Amino acid sequence: MKKISVIFILPDLETGGAERIITTIANHLSRDRFEPKILLLRKQGGYLSFLKNDVEIININTERIRHSLKPILSEIYRRKPDIVFSGFGEVNAYLSLFIKLFPKTKFIARETNVVSKHVTRKEIKFFYSFYNNYQKIIAQSDDMMNDLMKNFNVKSDKIIKINNPVDFDFINQKLAISQKPESFKYNYKNVVAIGNLSSRKGFDNLLKVFSRLKNENILLHILGDGKDREILHQMKEFLGLKKVVFHGKQENPYQFLKYADLFILSSRYEGFPNVLLEAGACGTYSLANNCPGGINEIIQNRVNGEISDIDNHEDFSQKIMSLLHQTYDKEAIRNSIKSRFSKNIILDKYERALLDLMNK
Repeated sequence: MKKISVIFILPDLETGGAERIITTIANHLSRDRFEPKILLLRKQGGYLSFLKNDVEIININTERIRHSLKPILSEIYRRKPDIVFSGFGEVNAYLSLFIKLFPKTKFIARETNVVSKHVTRKEIKFFYSFYNNYQKIIAQSDDMMNDLMKNFNVKSDKIIKINNPVDFDFINQKLAISQKPESFKYNYKNVVAIGNLSSRKGFDNLLKVFSRLKNENILLHILGDGKDREILHQMKEFLGLKKVVFHGKQENPYQFLKYADLFILSSRYEGFPNVLLEAGACGTYSLANNCPGGINEIIQNRVNGEISDIDNHEDFSQKIMSLLHQTYDKEAIRNSIKSRFSKNIILDKYERALLDLMNK
């Protein structure tokens, strides 16, 4: 039986959510049925080392997404894959205009965010009017699916909802070599937040919340880097937040999650937040902002976490205090995630979606 050739498209393999998911899918697709390749705009990033050796990397060596379209189309024309799987919002948008040039190739896009919240530039929004050219579009959450139908007129029969997978084997390997971070002080409660330092992740709101907890024995550890780093550092100084620590990007964030007393997701919007899944996979209770992007599909109230409104800084700070004085069943938290989002459950859905695409 001829194997189905699939080219996945990403800007790079830096350590973000979309990159982690595509790496997991490419690594675990059945080799009896599929032949996966990954086309990168730039061959760089931490997930390169996790990719299996039999996944070919196509490097088009292009710095900017807008300049990548011609080389991407050239590779598709030259290689004639059965399926092109575009895994990054902006590339998805540009590519949608050219799908009909390749009638023998099936095109599938995986969205990474609630698009109307994430895409603000008019020139990119224009391309979403061609989104129905895709044979299928994967939405990770109900919020994302409804947004595509309501705000971009994507037909309901084009959309498949598939949540993100959690690779428990990978996380458990990391947890096995994890030690309590030196910055976790004795007699303090340690709260962890992780994400790109950008407006979308809402760390400005989180700092305002913690300005109300200055007199408590609570340390806030923020992991990640991004364009708002300097602004957030200045904000920390201005608010006098001596118990907030910025750690930058961490190779093993799981050691922070494993030993945290609470994980906080402060985002203004999401797609389907991997870090919330991973906190649960580490057995850590979560408090999440009530924002679009599948939060209410992940959080099972008072089992693996709770949802509150971070814009109400005072109430959110009191919620943190309340949660830090409780104890949680770590195994129940892990099972809450494993029973719904484990790698095997979700990857089966991806394989089925790709096979169904070839039968149409």
